[in-house]
Amino acid sequence: MKKLFILFALSTVLFSCNSKNEKLDLIRGEFILLDDAAVIKGDDFIYGVVINELTNELAKKIKPLQREEYDMVPVVIKGIIKPNPEQGWEEIVEIKEIIGVSTPTSELPTKIKSLEKENSDTNSDKKS
Repeated sequence: MKKLFILFALSTVLFSCNSKNEKLDLIRGEFILLDDAAVIKGDDFIYGVVINELTNELAKKIKPLQREEYDMVPVVIKGIIKPNPEQGWEEIVEIKEIIGVSTPTSELPTKIKSLEKENSDTNSDKKS
């Protein structure tokens, strides 16, 4: 009976250690959360992000740094990268720790005004 108890205790300790020692990757990239989808994009990767409490916390931290609604903000996180079982990105990351958030340094993309809209505005002016 003692041996069985020791074996059970040892296996419990080993299994609990394995689940807590998941490999955390340091990820540097640009992050955005829109509605119910989040993405982090780096120079050579793009991951979907599991929406959890830390994802929502990160979204709150980047909100004041965004210059417009679709502006991505540089972040550094630690997370677990895993295959995506659903449609979408090939891999997803589950955020486990927020390391830092910084101000975007790149210029905003150039916005091009639609000629179609401009023509309709001009035509409506002529009709008046």
